[in-house]
Amino acid sequence: MRNASYPDLHAHIAELDRQGLLVRVRRPINKDTEMHPLVRWQFRGGIPEDERKAFLFENVVDSKGRQYNIPVAVGILASNRQIYSVGIGCDVAKIQEKWTYAEAHPIAPVLVDNPPCQEIVIEGAELTKGHGVDALPIPISTPGFDNAPYASCSMFITRDPDTGLQNIGNYRAMVKSPTRMGMNPEIELNQGIHEHFLKYKARGEKMPVALMLGAPPAITFTSVHKLPKHLDELAVAGGLVGAPIKVCKAKTVDLVVPAEAEIVVEGYLDTEWLEPEGSFGESHGYMNLKEYNAFFDVTAITRRKRAVLVSIISQVTPSESSLIKRVAYEPAFLHHLRHHLNISGVTRVFMHEPLTNLRKLIVIQLKADTLDAEIWRALYGASSYSSSVGKMTIAVNEDIDPENLDMVMWALAYRMRPHQDMRVLDHKDMGHGPRAGAEDTHYEATDSAMLINAMLKRPYPPISLPAREFMEGAKAIWQELGLPPLKPEAPWFGYSLGQWPEEFRVEAERAARSEYWTTGEVIKQRRRNDKRLNDPYLSL
Repeated sequence: MRNASYPDLHAHIAELDRQGLLVRVRRPINKDTEMHPLVRWQFRGGIPEDERKAFLFENVVDSKGRQYNIPVAVGILASNRQIYSVGIGCDVAKIQEKWTYAEAHPIAPVLVDNPPCQEIVIEGAELTKGHGVDALPIPISTPGFDNAPYASCSMFITRDPDTGLQNIGNYRAMVKSPTRMGMNPEIELNQGIHEHFLKYKARGEKMPVALMLGAPPAITFTSVHKLPKHLDELAVAGGLVGAPIKVCKAKTVDLVVPAEAEIVVEGYLDTEWLEPEGSFGESHGYMNLKEYNAFFDVTAITRRKRAVLVSIISQVTPSESSLIKRVAYEPAFLHHLRHHLNISGVTRVFMHEPLTNLRKLIVIQLKADTLDAEIWRALYGASSYSSSVGKMTIAVNEDIDPENLDMVMWALAYRMRPHQDMRVLDHKDMGHGPRAGAEDTHYEATDSAMLINAMLKRPYPPISLPAREFMEGAKAIWQELGLPPLKPEAPWFGYSLGQWPEEFRVEAERAARSEYWTTGEVIKQRRRNDKRLNDPYLSL
């Protein structure tokens, strides 16, 4: 079904298929042992990001031979930026602009009747007759280590009991029984659902929840983004697609849910009792061991007749989970530095993805003429923007490509002096990372952050590679000779960094014309006997 104003999940899948971005798997696939490992290979098998695909598994089974009548989509939202851009209907180059606009121009959702998400309603005794959570083909993400299937594209809707405002956040949900699921709010990330939990707990009441397992892509994108808490995720999703999101009232809990969700699991989260939950493979790259977390009792499952269950590839980064956050996080940090802190010299914010999971390493590009005080303000501003982001924050010039860590290390090696250009901040939140045992909680209470100014502090000589025109000329010859295709790695040509006198430029041009003998004669006229070996010429 194609929505008139924005794509639902089915329209999104159809468009991915049309653009050749979808792999349909019709052979039987075991959701507990084969599904995630298969998709994982495109993140750990050396496949470039732009060649990654979305997967739709149409014949899902488990290790007991059970067959499921609901297909599972994996990597369908953010295996690469092109897939992500299809979900919000814009070119890749416009994603940042879309997010900035959406946060500034939210559109309130609109209530509708007869929603697709309630074409099938299962409640009461039917939940225990093979039609409950056990009928949902939720896959195991980390076979060999996870102790159960966990919903990973698991968008929890809750409501603040004081203000009535709803929150949508993505938190893992452990499958525990046909009528019970877990919920891990990752409280170290300052999640909205935890605030609601504490309020219901203080009231001595259970908390109504609605768990979406698939929705229009824009809704999922906002649910995983750490938006300011005063913003309504559904309204921002409306801003992303330029139209109000259709919503409806849930069947058994007092919540409003997206009308075009695929599957909605309704229930009440216990605020008195906690249960063991885990182990589960986490996006920080380590297994999260068993700990006490919340659970909810299922009161109803509603879904479309042709529902598709969505699962996100997470765990070790890069992954779908990290890219779906990065696409929105980087524009948010850039907007904060440029518009909230008014640091005009900032041109880009880069969050390192492979293995480090975005939050630990940030690189800020700034214009060369940015004042030193503004560079440091950008470093402090980025590190403090989110309590769990920015353990290492590095400022670099625009000629340093942050995607290339070799270039970042090059800047650290030659443009930074540790005793002057580095600051260590204490009392930093530990953030998302592997947890130790209970005996080590004091050590884990706080972390620290390192800020590094790796900008050029003075003019530097040119990069010691042939000038661009000579490298481009040589590239044409390379291709003429039929040599292997080139993949230029920055820097692939030399360029000036300010310390290059006119005299030196003239000599280099003369040399390229094979007229270097003239330079030898000029140098001969400048002999001196009052200089030591290696005395700089420019000090004369």
